[in-house]
Amino acid sequence: MPSRSVSAGGASAYLAVPKNGAGPGVVLFDGTDALADWLAGDGYVVLNTTAGTDEGLAALRAAPGLSGKVAAVGFGSGAARAVAAAGAGSVACAVSYYGDEAANLRDAAGRNGVPVMFHLADDQADAIDKLKGRFPEVEAFFYRGVARGFAGGTAYNKSAASLAYTRTLELLRRHLGPRYDLDKIWDRHTELEFAARAAEETMGTMTAEPYVNHVPMMTGGTGWNEVLRFYKHHFIPTSPKDSSLVPISRTTGADRIVDEMLFCFTHDVEIDWMLPGIRPTGKYVQIPLVAIVRFQGDKVYGEHIYWDQASVLVQIGLLDPKLYPTAGVETAKKAFDENLPSNTLMGRWRESANKGGGR
Repeated sequence: MPSRSVSAGGASAYLAVPKNGAGPGVVLFDGTDALADWLAGDGYVVLNTTAGTDEGLAALRAAPGLSGKVAAVGFGSGAARAVAAAGAGSVACAVSYYGDEAANLRDAAGRNGVPVMFHLADDQADAIDKLKGRFPEVEAFFYRGVARGFAGGTAYNKSAASLAYTRTLELLRRHLGPRYDLDKIWDRHTELEFAARAAEETMGTMTAEPYVNHVPMMTGGTGWNEVLRFYKHHFIPTSPKDSSLVPISRTTGADRIVDEMLFCFTHDVEIDWMLPGIRPTGKYVQIPLVAIVRFQGDKVYGEHIYWDQASVLVQIGLLDPKLYPTAGVETAKKAFDENLPSNTLMGRWRESANKGGGR
């Protein structure tokens, strides 16, 4: 990904450009070069600078490859510069991360109908009340239990930073673009896994440093070589030939898909990634499975795959459901049909039959 040091009004700056060389623009005021690189991966020409509002915007607009609208994102003291750019109508939208005077920035936010998003830390709870009633021009999110600087530096908090980034990206996608068809990218990825069974081609749908984690068994890999090794030698060749994915629901966001489905297969091979060391039983298995897939630009970056391992063990005969509070194929049927009975494993459910629902 092309990147280089540049100058913005005499101040130091860092320019990151998408791999295709062009895109809408984002100026980061007091951000990090790592964030600039990540945003470039999501399709933006990004300038990270300590310069003033006008100087930063001028340097970004002079950057090669800039195509389309521009946004401003500010961190700490840089938040005021980002909000000022929105108030002046100089950008399509702006984002303030734990601005030093977040409450005082509210009067500048939302002018000219330019949207502004605030990400607030634990000691800025009072700012939420002062920002209420400004939606849709002003959106404010409060991250409990974290300090200012949670998106970078010594106060970094991965959970809060990741959630804030997704919300920021949604705002950028809404007002600047670019938009990618994540549904089709994910469908192509799973087609290459289960239909074509082509490891190298599957990797072609992923970023240069992908991450895969099948959560119940902790199988998968981190980085290109490990994920390719996993797909080529352990996932694709040991997935049963009759494996099928039956859709239940799918939610698509700015940089993620949550895909709920049934995974159906005959246990006719030792499945390294799900049932390592277990000889084939010939049993047919149906389980609810959820994939949380994160994208960077038009590539799959990471996958968290969840299923109920106890249900799998019940269905292949290794776990007796009479001894433990778990179910077999019933979990799949219930996930697909909400009208099937609930609470069948909860013996005390019958005790409340005559107590009503509490209304």
